[in-house]
Amino acid sequence: MTVETAITGTAAGVPFVAVPPTGGAADAPVVLAWHLMDPPRTEAALAAALPLAGLEAWRIYLGLPMHGARFPGGGVDALMQLGFADAVLNLYGPISAQAAEECGPAYVELRERFGFRDGPVGVLGGSLGSAVAQLVVAGGAFDVAAAVLVSPVSQLEAVVATVGRMLGVDYPWSEPSLEVARRMDFVARAGEVATCPATLFVVGEEDDEQGFREPATRLRAELARREVVTGLVVVPGMGHAFAEEPGIEPAPQLPAAAEVDRLAVDWFARYLRPSLSRSGPGLPG
Repeated sequence: MTVETAITGTAAGVPFVAVPPTGGAADAPVVLAWHLMDPPRTEAALAAALPLAGLEAWRIYLGLPMHGARFPGGGVDALMQLGFADAVLNLYGPISAQAAEECGPAYVELRERFGFRDGPVGVLGGSLGSAVAQLVVAGGAFDVAAAVLVSPVSQLEAVVATVGRMLGVDYPWSEPSLEVARRMDFVARAGEVATCPATLFVVGEEDDEQGFREPATRLRAELARREVVTGLVVVPGMGHAFAEEPGIEPAPQLPAAAEVDRLAVDWFARYLRPSLSRSGPGLPG
């Protein structure tokens, strides 16, 4: 991706980075992507970390609510303070819900602006962005042909427990926060997530096993039972994040991100549309 090819702006109030296919817009599919709360934590930073170079598709990176241009006053520090007060009700729940809800209007405006073809889309998300991708699939408003979930949130309760262990605190669950957890338990909602016929899980070798790797394995098994094509790749040396702090502006691609990018390009080339072009070696396994 170069500065010249990337288009930035807002659509239906959502900040975006759009990268057109090198072959032009005619008949090219679309990949919608959402970033992490950790680095890369903005749409521009994710576009630099995972440019999906060589994929003949529109790549649309959408900013999460309360991030980037929509950070609360005080930026990342203010966001973290909201998380310390109640991560589920202040951050995970409302951010994921709003991002999933605003995706449709943003997509409609972007399609009118850029002339996307009418057809199945791909979705890509990192951490909380992966939850948004799964909510979009489960919501049924889009025909999603392929998904790539990186450092995925598969079961919110497991993620909250992991964060609690890191901080030395126990999260005080309430009925409202448990309702959010049920909405973001994608293992329990596997029947809805299975409407996407091909899902790849990419996890870091150094990411927390109980919070991320084990739930991803459970979700993969549930999807496979429903005849979804699945893959799970553990990236050596990768933690949860795959960009350097602060992860707000575009930055040089780290080796782990380059491997995630390669895996994502290969997956979308296989399953978003078989005729899509791809470069580099194939997906292992």
